Amino acid sequence: MVESTERETARWFHVTLGTYGSWLPGDPRGFRTRKHRLHVDGDYKNPPPPGKFDEMHARSRQLMNYPATKLAMPERRTVGDALRERFDQLTCAVRCLAVSAQHAHVLTKLPPPETETYVGHAKRHAWYALRDASRSVKLWAKRARIDPVKNDAHLIAAHRYILRHADQGAYVWENTAYALGE
Repeated sequence: MVESTERETARWFHVTLGTYGSWLPGDPRGFRTRKHRLHVDGDYKNPPPPGKFDEMHARSRQLMNYPATKLAMPERRTVGDALRERFDQLTCAVRCLAVSAQHAHVLTKLPPPETETYVGHAKRHAWYALRDASRSVKLWAKRARIDPVKNDAHLIAAHRYILRHADQGAYVWENTAYALGE
């Protein structure tokens, strides 16, 4: 009875996962510190001035315990299939997903009280699948960006954004039940 109530309150989320070492503090592309503890001018669209955070970036790289993770194409498919499989096991609908060398996007329907828990389960499942299929690496960066979808226009925009990653060499999967029908 409780489970059906949770499913009724489920809503769409755009989940973004980064691989380990893909975006560090001090990154020349721009960055944000956790809870914005340090004000950083610029972002990935308007990066900070060159060299401004070089020392911070070098320190961040020095503190890494493992090499940065970049996924080859067969590994992207393994990770994508594992993410989708785990969300399916958790009875969370997946509309589409894309896995590139250093990040993944998933458009999925999650129950709001357990969004972070469910995403954590999917991340762990993908790591196990990658470890079993090819290599044991530190796969994911800490945390994930979990953005609630605000309305239908936002849902369609997120869907198209994720599918466009195919142009950049990402492994892309789309649930044909939710295809946009262009």
